[in-house]
Amino acid sequence: MDQTESARVGVIGGSGFYELLENAREARLSTPFGDPSDVYFLGEIGGVPVAFLPRHGRGHRILPSEVNYRANIWGMKALGVHYVLSASAVGSLREELKPLDIVVPDQLFDRTKARPSTFFGDGVVVHMGFADPFCPYVSQQIVTAGRATGATVHEGGTYVCIEGPQFSTRAESNVYRRQGFDIIGMTNLQEAKLAREAELCYATMALVTDYDVWYESADDVTLEQVLGNVRRNVETAQAIVRRVVPALDLARDCSCRHAVEHAINTPAELIPPETKQKLDLLIGRYLD
Repeated sequence: MDQTESARVGVIGGSGFYELLENAREARLSTPFGDPSDVYFLGEIGGVPVAFLPRHGRGHRILPSEVNYRANIWGMKALGVHYVLSASAVGSLREELKPLDIVVPDQLFDRTKARPSTFFGDGVVVHMGFADPFCPYVSQQIVTAGRATGATVHEGGTYVCIEGPQFSTRAESNVYRRQGFDIIGMTNLQEAKLAREAELCYATMALVTDYDVWYESADDVTLEQVLGNVRRNVETAQAIVRRVVPALDLARDCSCRHAVEHAINTPAELIPPETKQKLDLLIGRYLD
């Protein structure tokens, strides 16, 4: 890959974030897992090389279940990204987490059904630790930057990831509350797992748009309500990204960067050559 097509920080979110980039240009990547959601927008924020990818494609054309999460994260890795900032709309399962607030979760719970969540298989078995799914360092940077902008930021919480594209039933929403979950969304579970397999530091900036359907004092969630609050959240999210990117220590090491090092169960000599070649970007340095 041409050295000009490189980045150190990746941003995955809705449309509008590429407007932050200086000297923006497009890079179209192909991966062993198919095409990413769209082109990557490459540029700088505060002098730091950044890659932005619209998760659902420009114009929001891709369902949460249709997003090619493997290709999206692979592309970030191929571009040289170390840190990934995810921005996503969520519903609140707690009265104190109000619409337009920001939550930086520290836990995930999977309620998706049939989405690919690993790069591995095809002759190589990797059992990777995932007890703490978000990078604490990046999460703290988001919290600090968010509060510096004047936003209401909640540190920690559990994000339950559902299949969608429908919103929850009232029964589901109340069960999630009883189970102790804090926010609900449709995208971050696979991103977090794959980012860890790619040894990228990943954290989420969850933008609260609504109270889901458990909250009887509010109207039931509608797409119009969600999109209206998403638009109101965009400026805050942009301001946070603008602060976080230059504050990240690009030379810093992290346990996220070594997540696969001792997790490969299959002896190198038993991994099929075609699998070794396919996954060289991720595990090649551990098989030499």
